[in-house]
Order: sequence, then C-alpha cells, then structure tokens
Amino acid sequence: MTPQIMPQELDAAPEAWSRVCAALQSQLGHDAFQNWIEPLVFVGCEHGALQLTAPTSFIGTWVSRNYGDTIRQLFCKNGIAVSRIEFGVAPAGAPRPAAVRVVSPEPRPAALAPEVDLPASPLDGRCTFDNFVVGKPNELAHAAARRVAEGVIEGGSVTFNPLFLYGGVGLGKTHLMHAIAWEVRQQNPEARVLYLSAEQFMYRFVSALRFKEMHGFKEMFRSVDMLMVDDVQFISGKDSTQEEFFHTFNALIEQQKQIVISADRAPGEIDGMEERIRSRLQWGLVVDLHPTDYELRLGILQAKAEAQLEKNPGVTIGAGVMEFLAHRISSNVRVLEGALNRLFAYASLVGQPIDLDMTQECLADILRASERKVTIDEILRKVADHYNLRMSDLLSARRARQVARPRQVAMFLAKTLTSRSLPDIGRRFGGRDHTTVIHAVRKIEELRATDSQIAEDVELLRRMLEA
Repeated sequence: MTPQIMPQELDAAPEAWSRVCAALQSQLGHDAFQNWIEPLVFVGCEHGALQLTAPTSFIGTWVSRNYGDTIRQLFCKNGIAVSRIEFGVAPAGAPRPAAVRVVSPEPRPAALAPEVDLPASPLDGRCTFDNFVVGKPNELAHAAARRVAEGVIEGGSVTFNPLFLYGGVGLGKTHLMHAIAWEVRQQNPEARVLYLSAEQFMYRFVSALRFKEMHGFKEMFRSVDMLMVDDVQFISGKDSTQEEFFHTFNALIEQQKQIVISADRAPGEIDGMEERIRSRLQWGLVVDLHPTDYELRLGILQAKAEAQLEKNPGVTIGAGVMEFLAHRISSNVRVLEGALNRLFAYASLVGQPIDLDMTQECLADILRASERKVTIDEILRKVADHYNLRMSDLLSARRARQVARPRQVAMFLAKTLTSRSLPDIGRRFGGRDHTTVIHAVRKIEELRATDSQIAEDVELLRRMLEA
C-alpha cells in the first residue's frame, strides 16, 4: 500500500530535504555531493513520491541507481515516508539552482568518499600548493600549474591549453593536479572543475553507452570550466574511448575552457595513442617533471619531518638522518615519505630517538631496494637528451646515421648497465631482434677504441646514469 503523506508532512518536506542534503554531504563527501546532489531541485512530495528535477536524465538515473535507497531512508528518519523518487529534467536553458542550504557545515575532508560513488576522483587535502616543495627539477611545472589555477579563478583568457604534465612515478604530477583543483575550488567555488583519472573517463563512457545516456555524458563533460585527466596513457589502444576523448577535448578548447592532462611519458612517446590526439596534447605547454635531485629530496624530507614532529612532539631526530635518507633513497618521493613515516611510527612506539643506527636497522629493506638501478627508460631518455633527439626516434625504424648511432650507444649502455637479457633489450628498442643488440654492442666497443667522441659520449652518459 502506498504511504500517504499528511498535510503537516508536506509542510515539513522542504526542511526535511535540507536535512537529508546535510546528511548526504557528510556521507558522500564534497565532490560527490557537489556534482550529483547539489544540482537537484526539490519539487515536492505527493502520494509517497519524492519529486526532484535534475539538469539531465543521466544525472537523475545515476542518483536513482546509486543514492535512491539512501535518500528514501533519510526521509523516513526525518518523519516523512517516501516509497519512490521521481526525477524530471530541467528545461533547456533553465538557470542552475542556488546551492542547497545545508543545516550543518562540513569541514574540508582529507580523504573523500570511495571512488566508485564519485563523478570525479577524490582529492587529497594534503596535496595543495602550500605543501608542494619546489626545486630545480619541478619549478617550471609548479609555476605553470599556478598560472593555470589563477587563470581559471579569474575566468580570463586561457594562457596555455592544454597543460600537459609528464614524468615518472612519485615526481609530483598528481600532487600538482590536486593542488590546481583545490586552489580553484577554494578561490572560485562557482567554477565547475572535473578531476578524474583516464580509467574513470573510460568507465563513465562505457557506462553511458550501456545505459544509452551518451547525451548526458557529453553534457556533463562539456559543461565544465576545467577538465583534468590523470594518467592519460591509460586510454592508449582503446579506440572508442579515444574517439570520445578527442571530441570532448575539441569541444572544450573551442569554448576556451581549461584542460590539464598528466601522463608518465611525453605525448609523442605514448604508444597506441592516435596521432591526432598526440598533436592536440602538444598544442599548449608540455612540462617534464624531472627526477628529484639531492637538494629537493632534502627539502621534501625537512618539510615532512616538521609536520611529523608536530604530531609526535616526543620524538627527536639525530644529526645526519635527513641527509642520509636524501642521499640513499632517490627512487621517488612516495618511497621517501613512506620511509620517514615508518621511522616516526617506530620511534613513537618504542620510545627511541631517530638516529643513524636506528634508521639503518628500521629501513634495511627499503635501503636495499633503493640501491641505484639503471633502467632502460632512463638510458633512452638520457641518450635522447644528449643527442637532441626524441625517445620515439630511438625506438623508430629510422636508419639515418644521426639516429642509428645514438640508438647503438643506448643499446650498449643497456647491455652494460642493466641486467636485462639481449632479447628483452631488443624488445624495448622497438621490437628489434637480439642479434641487432649484439651488433650494436660490438660496434660501440670498436668505436670506443678508435673514435674519441664516441668514447667521451659513452663515458659521460655512463657517469650521468650511475650518479
């Protein structure tokens, strides 16, 4: 039997909706609430049905499928029996509603709701510009990220579009992406910022196809003021997703909306990415986040240690510990921060100061794993930079001397500085046979004895890679 709503309940329904929104904001987190619940407009309650309007049918369907039961339960807790939710679609061109009045304010979260419930990836409250340690390897990327955030906040002309950040694991790409999003949302709450991973973009695209909601998908992604896509290399080789990404990219560029992209490689080096997308990713500013140097690692450690000392006032750090860690752990910042967290946890639990002896004992496994290991990717990058080539040139089929000789040098270094087998090296160099690698190694060994320039290049590159 359909619950009947009494007249007094009808009068209380708008206030109940406000309380339900407050509870949803607390449960779902800021991003989910802002993107899914805040756009809804309360219409009324009639014959056990809660009536809402949504900007698109896609949003209405998503809310019904993912949050419908929760909304009904919250209304029941507020004394109003709701058996179903009916969604209408706001007329085209209708103004967006003002933000829903929430009964109690929500503090900014450090970690938001699970990713599956969000229209965007959750933002880490620790990843702000204030917490980003700037050094020579990342100063250009930091300055560019700041400029992009300022441009979106001011709503003026786009300085460089897209901004493409690339670099290895743990060098700060995601931190800068989060920092841009936080800065814009703090300074201009009205700005529509959508930050998500390339994997999520693909998931939403597939979901929209499955439920025949492509119109709503397109509207959502093309109505933002700034689209941020992390790890864009994930969509390489996925033709349908690339097609939709291409059209979304073009639509936002035409509207002078900001796009920020990150990847682990430069646009021209992402295998399986369509050429038209590669070229568009290089339209704006492409910035490489270089591996951290000793000074930057030390600065990061000191900043992290200060924050840890505030949380653990009884812990002390001996002289030389920060310098030791900055020298020994050079792989990436995440490993460095994890090592520091382990030291503070151990020191606080056993009541022991952090000194060099304790550090070496506590971090023995990390220190062993962090022994300098040269990778083929590093060799390719260093050789390409040294000879003023692109990594893709070294992997290509080009046989011109200005490309073939550096390629042979890179193969020689890969054979002498890594433990990879000859077939592995050949595969990494554009799928070549192991006999090609053998020929390259023998050729460079001969040239080192007769060509002083080749000998000097190989020695310089070897020292740079082993530093």
